[in-house]
This record gives sequence, C-alpha cells and structure tokens, in this order.
Amino acid sequence: MTFLQMLQAAQQRNRSMLCVGLDPEPTRFPAGLKGDASRIYDFCARIADATGDLALAFKPQIAYFAAHRAEGQLEDLMRHLRANFPHVPVILDAKRGDIGSTAEQYAREAFDRYGADAVTLSPFMGFDSVQPYLKYPDKGAFLLCRTSNPGGDDLQNQRLASVEGQPLLYEHVAKLAQGPWNLNGQLGLVVGATYPAEIERVRALAPTLPLLIPGVGAQGGDAVATVKAGWRADGPIIVNSSRAILYASAGDDFAEAARREAMRTRELLEAAKG
Repeated sequence: MTFLQMLQAAQQRNRSMLCVGLDPEPTRFPAGLKGDASRIYDFCARIADATGDLALAFKPQIAYFAAHRAEGQLEDLMRHLRANFPHVPVILDAKRGDIGSTAEQYAREAFDRYGADAVTLSPFMGFDSVQPYLKYPDKGAFLLCRTSNPGGDDLQNQRLASVEGQPLLYEHVAKLAQGPWNLNGQLGLVVGATYPAEIERVRALAPTLPLLIPGVGAQGGDAVATVKAGWRADGPIIVNSSRAILYASAGDDFAEAARREAMRTRELLEAAKG
C-alpha cells in the first residue's frame, strides 16, 4: 500500500483530518515523568494509544528526540505505532534538505531506519535534493511551501523575476510539486494554518496534492478557515496539532485529556467540511 492509499484508508476508517504531532519536551511532561528524557517513549506511546483511533496520521518531530539522545526511543516508538496502529501513516518531521549521496542517506534514515511512511523536506536546493526520496515508491514526501512561521515571508513570499509570470516562490514550489517533480505521485506540500488565504492559493495551484497543515492549536491557526481553504474531495488535508493535544493536562490524566482535545479538534475539522 502506498502512502496516499494509507492516507485515504485512514481517513475513511477514523473519519479524521487530524494529525497528532509528537513533539516531546520533558520539561512539560506531567508529574511522574517531568524532566525525565528517558521517559520520552513512555509519554509518546501513551499519547498515541489515547488518540490512535482519532488520527489521520502521527507526526513525530525528530529534533525533539535527537536533542535528548533519544533516537533509540524514536525507533521504539515507530515500532509501537506500526504494531498497534498499522492503518495510521506516520510522517517523520525532519525537514531534510541536501543533495546527492547525503540525501540518499537521509532517505535511508527516514524510511529504512525509522520506517516512516512519509517525510518532510526542504526543496530549496532543487529537485536533486528531493529525488532520492522518490526512489521509495510506496513512501511520501512533503515539501515546505508556505510555512506558518513569520519569517517565512523572507523567502517564500518573494517574486521570481526569472520565472514566467513572476510567481511568488511558494507558488512556484506548489507548481513544481503538482507538475514535473511529482514523478510517481508521491509529493505533498506543507502549508501553515496561519495563512488560510495562501492555503487556498496553494490548493488552486496543486488541486490534488495532500497538504500537511501545521499551526492549528497552540500556534493560533483557525481550524475552520483551514478546512474551508484547503480541503477538497480529491485533495486531502492533514491538519496537525501538537502542543494543544500533548499538554492538554499536566496531571496524571494527561492521556485522557489528550484524547478529549484530539476528539474535539477532529470533530471541529469534520464539521467545517459542511
């Protein structure tokens, strides 16, 4: 089953557009786990167990593991997700961007070592930095396009005078991903929920690509506006919420609170489809 097929199956089974982001920060863990980086796996597995029937996807952020020398715990977590929620695709949020043999090693890391179903990439070194990931035909790759951070304007919102029509850089990325770069139908785009007008513009340029949309929840993105701008029957969206779900409670009921917040967000997103 390809990543896109997994995504479609998970959407139907869990009736969801919600991606649960796994960004473990030990200083924010509940009492009993707080400050203990050796318990990252335990915390994330509890969150996954509480939300796995509500999620369209999981998205572990690799930096939150690597910063604590917890790559082994990430491997354990990936095995846990595959064993318990094989129908829910896992997107490794790594934002890799390098060329040639180095990109090949990053692809091996994401797909062979961690067993991710998709990975996030920076496309700004060109197609040869993306191509090694496309050699895994059943995997997906999400290119950074119009990100949710304020500094995204520094580059993504600049016009390309050398390209016909002088599109903004993020518009050009969307066209490449929908067109000549998408050799095997594996590409998607990352578009921030804090810019619903740009989500709508990206959707017009890339009508069928899956959009990974971070920024709902703690970053302040409007869930309803996000769905209205990006969701189409033949163009799926994956709306990520991390901190609002992970840290819904600082008490022993953190997993139950995470489930309640995930359910609330899922229902909000589904209702916005109209």
